[in-house]
Amino acid sequence: MSDAQKNNGPDGPGQGHPAPEPTPAVGEPADAPPQLTGRQRLAAGLWPPRASRAQLIVALLLFVLGLGLAIQVRSNSDDNALRGARQEDLVRILDELDSRTKRLEDEKQRLEGQRTELETSSNQAEEARKQTVEKEQQLGILAGTVAAQGPGITLTISDPRGAVEADKVLDTVQELRAAGAEAIQVNDVRVVANTYFSDETGGIGVDGKKVVAPYVFKVIGRPQDLEPALNIPGGVVQTLEKEQATATVARSEKIVVNALRAAKRPDYAQSSSH
Repeated sequence: MSDAQKNNGPDGPGQGHPAPEPTPAVGEPADAPPQLTGRQRLAAGLWPPRASRAQLIVALLLFVLGLGLAIQVRSNSDDNALRGARQEDLVRILDELDSRTKRLEDEKQRLEGQRTELETSSNQAEEARKQTVEKEQQLGILAGTVAAQGPGITLTISDPRGAVEADKVLDTVQELRAAGAEAIQVNDVRVVANTYFSDETGGIGVDGKKVVAPYVFKVIGRPQDLEPALNIPGGVVQTLEKEQATATVARSEKIVVNALRAAKRPDYAQSSSH
């Protein structure tokens, strides 16, 4: 028996002996990766997905376009439903819309009226409160119960011989009031409408309180009016000089009158508005 018959055997080639492995092609490495089929290459190209920025923008635009088309289709469907409604139903829908619009307009006007009323009442109350505070301050200044400050003058009367009497001080106060003085203080006593002056040994009595020279008048008013009123010929300054006293006047942009009078409630007088 020949070698070929021994290898083939009675059942044909390969029976009883393993088939030899295929020999790599010429020029191909022995450890080269296996070749992929067409389906495997397609799957590898599609997964994992690789989307560029332009592709994402296009996808977003397509989504927005689709959403708009869906809304338009729904709106057309509603229009078609109204177009197919009966005349009585359309009239009823219009009446309901008109009624709802009227109710909303009425509610808007009511709310606007309430807002205007609140603003007006708030403004009136605020204005009344402001005027009340201002009036209280003005009356307090006149009554001497609150301090005051403003432009004015300081009049200093030196009386080394004690020749200045109460009537000269009263004349000075009246001259200042006539020139527009709004607040006056003599030394540490506030001068008000009912202030009186009296002669005292070694000084002058102001509302029963003794003050001594030098007599310092702090006066709030327009300096351009107050100073000339004291320096007119035959006025306060010249009269005091005849009494061997000296009077000096100094203007100031800020005079502080801080001497206070206790608020006194009248026993009999009442407001006529009650």
